[in-house]
Order: sequence, then C-alpha cells, then structure tokens
Amino acid sequence: MTDLVKNYIGGRWVEGRSGQTFETSNPATLEVIAPVVRSGAQDVADAVAAAKSAYSTWRLTPAPRRGELLFKLALILTERKDDLARLMTQEMGKTVAETRGDVQEAIDMAYYMGGEGRRLKGYTAPVEMPNKFGMALRDSVGIVGLITPWNFPVAVPSWKMLPALVAGNTVVWKPSEDTPASSAMFVQAFIDAGFPAGVVNLVLGYGDAGAALTEHPDVRILSFTGSTTTGLAVYSKAAALGKKVTLEMGGKNAIIVLDDANLDLAVDAITWSAYGTTGQRCTACSRLIVQSGIRPKLTEALLAKAKTLVVGDGLKEGVTVGPLVNQKALDKVSAYMDVARQDGADLLIGGGRDTQAGPGYFFQPTLFGGVTPAMRIAREEIFGPVLSMIEVGSLEEAVQVNNDSAYGLSSSIFTENVNKAFQAIRDLTTGIVYINHGTTGAEIQFPFGGTRGTGNGMREAGQAGLDSFTEWKSVYVDFSGRLQRAQIDTDAVLSGDLNGS
Repeated sequence: MTDLVKNYIGGRWVEGRSGQTFETSNPATLEVIAPVVRSGAQDVADAVAAAKSAYSTWRLTPAPRRGELLFKLALILTERKDDLARLMTQEMGKTVAETRGDVQEAIDMAYYMGGEGRRLKGYTAPVEMPNKFGMALRDSVGIVGLITPWNFPVAVPSWKMLPALVAGNTVVWKPSEDTPASSAMFVQAFIDAGFPAGVVNLVLGYGDAGAALTEHPDVRILSFTGSTTTGLAVYSKAAALGKKVTLEMGGKNAIIVLDDANLDLAVDAITWSAYGTTGQRCTACSRLIVQSGIRPKLTEALLAKAKTLVVGDGLKEGVTVGPLVNQKALDKVSAYMDVARQDGADLLIGGGRDTQAGPGYFFQPTLFGGVTPAMRIAREEIFGPVLSMIEVGSLEEAVQVNNDSAYGLSSSIFTENVNKAFQAIRDLTTGIVYINHGTTGAEIQFPFGGTRGTGNGMREAGQAGLDSFTEWKSVYVDFSGRLQRAQIDTDAVLSGDLNGS
C-alpha cells in the first residue's frame, strides 16, 4: 500500500477537511492500492476559491504561453507513459496495452490543444457601416467543473481539461472514486509542466463531492462523462442554476455486417469492439446486426475467435480481457444474463463469472444469438463483455434497427459495396460512423459525441471541443471619428420590415 492520496488545491497537496478516507483497490487481485482522502462540500469550495483566484491572472496569460505549457505536459506524459499506464491498469483493470493508449490520447490532445494557443480561431466579416470593422472572438468563461469516469482515467479528462485550459479557464476536477491514484499522478504532470497554482485543482471522493461542484455558484461550466442517470441529474441541477453543461453519457452501439462483408476483417473488429476494455467503453459494440446470408459463417468465426481470448490480470503478458471495474459492475452484468435467458436469447458462449482468471471481478466474453430488437439486452446499456446478435434481411432493416435506440454514439458497417457504404453514412443517426472498422477508436482531431440519450448536443475533441469551454464575443470598431447613423429606408420602416437591432 502506498501513502495517502490527497487533494490538490491552490498549488498544494492537502488532506480532506473531514479527515475521512476511502480505499482504492485492484479489481484483478482485490488488493488495496492506497487510502484516499474523501472530499466534501468544503473541499470543493476551497478548490473553487483557488480556481477563482488564479483565473484573473491565467486568463491574461497570452494564449501562446498557455499552449507552450501544454507542449511541456505532452513531453512529461511521454516520459511517464509506462508508469502511469501500469497504475491505471492496477486501479481499473484494462490491459496495460490499452492504458498506454489511454495516456497516448492525452499526449495527442496536449499537442493538439497546445497548437490552439496560436489559433483559437475567431473570424471577421463585413459590416454595414463605412469605416467600421467587425470580428467575433473566443473568450474564456471562468471556472470549469469536470466530473469524469473511471474507464478512461486520463484520456477523457484530457479531452475536457486541455481545451478548457488553453482557452484561459481554470479547472476543478472531480474524477471517479475508482481511479483516484491515477488522477493524482496525472495532476502531478501538470504541476511539473509549470502550470500556476490554482489553475488545475483536484478533489477526490464520491457523488456528494460531484454534487457540490455542480451546485457551486462560481462554477460557470460543468462537463460530465458517465452514466445517463447521473448525467441527467447533473444536467437538470446545473441548468436550473444557469450553468453551461456538456454531457457525454451512454451508448448502445451496433456493428452492421452485410452479406458481402470481408469476414476476417469484420470478426477481428467485432471482437475488439465488443470485448476490448472488457466492454467497458461508451463506444463498445454491444449489438451485432447481421444480414441473414452471412450469419452462420460469422457466428462460427466469432465463437472461434472468442475462445482465443485470455481473461486475466491486465498487467500479465498475453492477457487480452481484464476484469470488470468493481463488484457493482460484476453484479450488473451477471444480472443481465438472467434477463437474457428470460427474454429467450440463446447463449452461444460465456455467460458467467470467470473464476479461473483469478480472485477479481472477471467475466467471460459472452455472445447471445437469437436476439430481437425488443429484448432488453438489445436496448439497455450493460457495460460489460456482452454481445447480442440480431439477424436482419437487408441494409434498410439493419439501419432501422440501429437507429431504433435510446442512444446514438457510434455505429459501424462492414460491406464491400461503396454505394451501400455511402447510404449508411447518410442514414445512420449516430454521432460517429465507421466503414469497415469497429465502433471504437475515435481520434482527437475530430468531434466526439452522440445523439439522442448519449448527450446534449455538445461535442468533445477537435475544433468543436473549444465550443464547450469558450463564449463568443462580437466586437465592432468604428474608426470614422464621428457618430454614424444608419440610413433607414422609409418604406421599410412603414412596413415593419427592418432587420437587426
């Protein structure tokens, strides 16, 4: 066990006001990693006060200088990539190859948003009056509150934190209680990169700390990634207080496989999308929509591929599927096995806890056949290594089944027909669409987010990521040296046909 994991507030590592602690543990071995401070409303208030004090100076720091700090952060994360990845695997379970990829996303985002320090693009446009100039600028907002999940302990916070910081905001971050030690190591990289005290603040704890951050009057923006139930509660509470809110919530993503698909390519992509990260991704594939002609061969190939997967401790060589994150997750996935059987689905492989893999929260990669679109396992987010196969007769039916979901994050289609591929691009109503690729693997230079119950219309990453953490300021400069009045057409006045104000 390591030393107490503390909050980072106003440039100092500090203990919680209440003196209460909890423990972070390894989901593969069940061993305790470290005690952790448990924050409450007063700790959140301290962090917000520190962020508020730092904001007046940070917003005036030239954006290129802010960007340079992000470049330094990228270099530090590159040096510490393996150490941070190993700790993340110990805390949340996915294989160390995956956690290295998690850190790499943060590195990529640091370089990308560091470059925005010399862009942060606004625009100019013609104005109606002579000797007058108009432009629209991005402006910082103030204090940003971040609430992030455990499944991507570094990548998801980087998607939020780095655009917020380069835009001139300060941050109070409340990560998941399942990954506090990884979060603290991530924050240490910001410290060593030279970010001023109070610009980045970390408060560790449970939902009460997140609620306090949501409700604090000085927090101008709330950015949340997590479950739909919690996200909607955050949204309603924060919106009632006039805050800007960005949400990234659930998914029920599908891969469509048509009769003309490349079978080997599809099998590899489906396996990774469904069982990588133990199915604990918002973009994980949990529905497999298969055209009738290819279904028998695809089923046979998927079963053979699933048998090659190795469940175990993500730090061990050769392991491809780690544990679920905690007992609650294991109980939820296990409960859906009973739901599937009651609904009449056919269990083809898996379906239970993997006791051979170790004492942790291991679950067998699972495939159900005979699933209909109305079954609960085809409609509800399970968040585990569980894949449901739905048979359809045509592309049109496949698209209909895909779109008939409460969620709309990611979808995919495998076909060798370019016309069908473009039809799918047009008709699939998800925020992300893949052609001949699985449902996972988004890159930081493109917008990330979904439709319907997945979010509230905002996007992370890419240029769109800046929209979440900036406000537009329109500026008009009159250089005529005298007061100008627009000439107004009399007929327009009489008809009431005037635009503008």
